[in-house]
Amino acid sequence: MYLGERLPKPFARNSEGRSSVPTPEENALLGWPAMSETTPDTEARRLATEARDRVRFEEDALALADQVYRVARHLVGSREEAEDLMQEAYARAFRSWRSFRPGTNLRAWLLRILTNLNIDRGRRLQRTPGLEPLEEGDYFLYNRLEESSPDAPDEERVVERLSQDSVVSALSAVPHDFRDVVVLVDIGDFSYADAAQILDIPIGTVMSRLHRGRRVLKQQLAQEAVGAA
Repeated sequence: MYLGERLPKPFARNSEGRSSVPTPEENALLGWPAMSETTPDTEARRLATEARDRVRFEEDALALADQVYRVARHLVGSREEAEDLMQEAYARAFRSWRSFRPGTNLRAWLLRILTNLNIDRGRRLQRTPGLEPLEEGDYFLYNRLEESSPDAPDEERVVERLSQDSVVSALSAVPHDFRDVVVLVDIGDFSYADAAQILDIPIGTVMSRLHRGRRVLKQQLAQEAVGAA
């Protein structure tokens, strides 16, 4: 019997239901050239998928660039550093874009990338962020430090009268772990759950660090106010 008579017909199914298309190993045994896995159609589909990903990334992720930059500005010492950090975060986000699950919190996903990069960066630089003025819209940080009561102590009333420079100076004095939580919750306006997801820590840890960070920040603000008086 000839070899060709023993081979199943192309694209047929044998009695067990297996496709009779030769495998790469069978092709090698028969001396046939291996079939290329990349065809014009698959390449076209790949390029179309990449184009759709890029469009969706630009429409969804880049629309949040201002919010991402605002958080970056409070994590690092200068506008140039914030821009570099944000660009690096967006570059990594684009490379990982297919891992993002549509329908979940995109802003939290982006800021998790941002904060992780900043943590890695801080470990490399081993330094404390410098001082930069807050934007005008950031004054609501005062009101979010804690709910004021009618008989609020002098320390809380002093906080409301401080300048932007004093707030930034005090914020830079807050330990790094506490500052990240304060920036995300009080400036980024994230929920405890979102901050926990971004920082990859339990919600209880977020609440503890936020409480301690706010306390340190308020004490530092009050001290600076007394020194400036």
